[in-house]
Amino acid sequence: MLEALFKINENGSTVRRECIAGMTTFITMVYIVFVNPAMLAEAGMDQGAAFVATCIAAAIGCFIMGLWANYPLALAPGMGLNAFFTYGVVLGMGYTWEAALGAVFMSGCIFLLLSLFKVREWIINAIPLVLKRAIATGIGAFLALIALKNAGIIVASPATFVQLGDITSAGPLLAIFSFFIIAALLYRDFKSGVLISILLVTAISLGLGLVEYQGIIAAPPSILPTFMQLDFAAALELSMLSVIFAFLFVDLFDTSGTLVAVTQKAGLADEKGNMPRLGRALSADSSATIAGAMLGTSTTTSYIESVAGVSVGGRTGLTAVVVGCCFLLMMFFAPLANMVPAYATAGAILYVAVLMLQNLKFVDWDDMTDAIPVAVVLLMTPLTFSIAHGIALGFISYTAVKLLCGKRSEITISVWILTVLFIVKFAFLS
Repeated sequence: MLEALFKINENGSTVRRECIAGMTTFITMVYIVFVNPAMLAEAGMDQGAAFVATCIAAAIGCFIMGLWANYPLALAPGMGLNAFFTYGVVLGMGYTWEAALGAVFMSGCIFLLLSLFKVREWIINAIPLVLKRAIATGIGAFLALIALKNAGIIVASPATFVQLGDITSAGPLLAIFSFFIIAALLYRDFKSGVLISILLVTAISLGLGLVEYQGIIAAPPSILPTFMQLDFAAALELSMLSVIFAFLFVDLFDTSGTLVAVTQKAGLADEKGNMPRLGRALSADSSATIAGAMLGTSTTTSYIESVAGVSVGGRTGLTAVVVGCCFLLMMFFAPLANMVPAYATAGAILYVAVLMLQNLKFVDWDDMTDAIPVAVVLLMTPLTFSIAHGIALGFISYTAVKLLCGKRSEITISVWILTVLFIVKFAFLS
């Protein structure tokens, strides 16, 4: 049955190797079940329900990717998008978390339609590469700001907006320790470095009496507080268009980049670099986002950590299915997740930020028409506390600089359209 479903022998793998690959991928990305519920709880959502929604949404995405697309690609609620959900849409723009879930649902539906009608390739190719890299770096800077804020390393200041917090107190010190532990472990190729750091800091916090022991294993919390709580009416307001677009845009490029990286690492692309069953893989991603929104979590997307499983031999969808099963088992570890303090996950968030900021090395800093839009997105995304605003200002600056510098031919039709829409949004809908 497994051979018929996944063509394991045909792909030069074995059931044992696929299972090991699945568990390897899971260990590298399981930190999301600690980070995501805590972040969504700050938006006013029930943390227990968000924890279960995170696990189930990840499992659904992995099962669809494995069984339908037959790719060793794992999915879960994405870092960056969950931060935008909480700090940008809910706390920053003042929308309810129910409205934010509605926006996630709408973005998933649009993504699914784009995948089914094969419009995705046109969109991807029409957006300049420099803007794609700018968005990734902007999200990285945004995550870094959130990590430092959650850890208490930076705090609010009435005079300078932000300032250095009391880094001699337990929270900031343990957050810094967590980040350095992650760096040291991953440098030595410990795939579970992020998870180890979170559990280690949590254990130290327990020993110091900073958190209260709540147990390790228990029946999963109720998902009812977040299940089907979407507010479609609020999500369809004109002012929410940029939010829906931001969710869609980031997920679109995140998924595409991850697919390319994983399939190339696994040798699953053909000699021209084309990926078989691409439509199915994209449908899996968008379907998981729709399901996740209904369950009560932010956008579900493909994880670059899937490369870890591929590196130890994962070649088929069985790898993804194993990851999905592991996420379902994680639902019984809710007490452990509830014990993890915010500063214990700050190191993980900062680590992801560093990975995303690596895109800066690909920018041609000698070309000011490229460097300026990247700098605008990089600076304005964290300073406005909004991925949507960062993307919008990046497009506007790209079009303005290219036009004024005599490089009008580099501005595609899609960039013109999006720039005009963003200007209209700032002028009339802000």
